[in-house]
Amino acid sequence: MKLKILDRYLIKNFLLTYFFVAFVIVLIICMIDYTEKIDNFLDKKAPVRAILLDYYLNLIPYWINYISPLMVFIATVFFTSRIAARTEIVAMLSSGISFGRILLPYFAGATVLGIITFIMVGWILPKANKVRNGFEQTYVKDEFYFSGRNVHIKIAPQVYAYLESYNVATKTGSKFTLETIEGNSLRAKLSADRIVWQPDKNKWAIHDYRIRTLDSLSPRESLSYGTLIDTTLNLSPKDFESNYNLFQTFTLPELNEYIERLRSRGADGLEVYLIEKYTRFTQPFAILILTAIGVIVSARKSRRGVGWQIAVGFVLAFIYILFFLLSKGVAEAGNINTLLAVWLPNIIFSFIGLVLFKTLPR
Repeated sequence: MKLKILDRYLIKNFLLTYFFVAFVIVLIICMIDYTEKIDNFLDKKAPVRAILLDYYLNLIPYWINYISPLMVFIATVFFTSRIAARTEIVAMLSSGISFGRILLPYFAGATVLGIITFIMVGWILPKANKVRNGFEQTYVKDEFYFSGRNVHIKIAPQVYAYLESYNVATKTGSKFTLETIEGNSLRAKLSADRIVWQPDKNKWAIHDYRIRTLDSLSPRESLSYGTLIDTTLNLSPKDFESNYNLFQTFTLPELNEYIERLRSRGADGLEVYLIEKYTRFTQPFAILILTAIGVIVSARKSRRGVGWQIAVGFVLAFIYILFFLLSKGVAEAGNINTLLAVWLPNIIFSFIGLVLFKTLPR
């Protein structure tokens, strides 16, 4: 469809307003963030170049994408309420243009933003988050040490690993056991004095091991011993490294791979990664939904002025964020299906948008 003058006018001003709102909000966020972290920067002597390029240059797009549905909604309300106050909406409707036709340019602009957002959160931002998180771990957070003792890890549906301790620097675990349990019965147990990661082979070297195997059909058991064996386990040194905001550093294919890895272990704690995955798909749709609601609530010319409409817009945006956070918290607790919890705010606000559209005076 060829864009008309009205389409170009609405799309241009809608996008300009969005970028203006994004700039102002992110600038405020960065100022608050700098005020909170300046003591850490000074105490740990963070280089100015690293602060600007490694941290804030990657923090800005993170926040723009993180609150993009909110900023789109605010931009829509701000721009639409201004043109409604100037009776431009009334003039469009009086000329025979339907309200649905007025929404089309907004949807076009929101679709562009939604596609950009999906590409950013799926492939570009995770790489930026790796750099930003690395900076925070170096200059903001306390240095990470794996201090876990008597660590139990489920590495397959019926296989459990145990380490008395693990040294991150040497990638060595001590007092290692590997147990295969079927039902309530122990079928095999490997015990070793230590295991060492071999990066050249991408395998674990198990030193001074003993393997005990129990026959399920008889009370017999067999024992075998050895000094060294190489093996591949569904376990890696990354499992013992800092997982600070780990889910933010995965591209979409990497996130899917990591989720499948956790599932292959039969491990718990999938909810955080599933929420991250589903949220990346819901964000573009949230932009479209909130854009439509923003136009509907601000298209009327209000006697209370533009400020009232903007205030109403902020309240609705706050309710959306609150609802999203509540559903996310319930999903993390495992009390509701993760996919449903992530999509629930969009589903409910879609119905709200339809109700508001039906009640809008033509």
